[in-house]
Amino acid sequence: MSSQSDSNERILRQALEENGHRFTEQRAAVFRFLSGTDTHPTADEVFLSVRNEVPGISLATVYKSLETLVGCGLASKLAYGDGSARYDGRTDPHHHARCVSCGRVFDVPGRLPDRELDELRSSVEAITITGYRLEFTGYCPECEAEMPVSGADAVPA
Repeated sequence: MSSQSDSNERILRQALEENGHRFTEQRAAVFRFLSGTDTHPTADEVFLSVRNEVPGISLATVYKSLETLVGCGLASKLAYGDGSARYDGRTDPHHHARCVSCGRVFDVPGRLPDRELDELRSSVEAITITGYRLEFTGYCPECEAEMPVSGADAVPA
């Protein structure tokens, strides 16, 4: 096992223990996969990848493991209005950009400056703000390339 793997396992064990959960190989496999990817997978995608490492794992166990990791602060759940969700193993401050055509999610580095956050907080009276998520929406290069050209840019047939 590499030192990075050892470190990740220690982080997982500590977070699970602090939150009243026990360490299992299934949770460890889900955590290893999620922390080793930048694709923001769905639970189904996690299941398909992790079952190679843990052949007996069920989709229900993957869902429970993902929710446990979210609850322990080791991942975040990117939920959408259509009921779909993707998972992010990065816990450092960053934003997201989501393709409205294919649904892929990309990381966007950075965070809002404290001054801007303070201005936004002071303009909202209905709730005490404890955090925020910023997501850009648009088309990824692949989907944009597949879009039909219209208007003045159209090539005559």
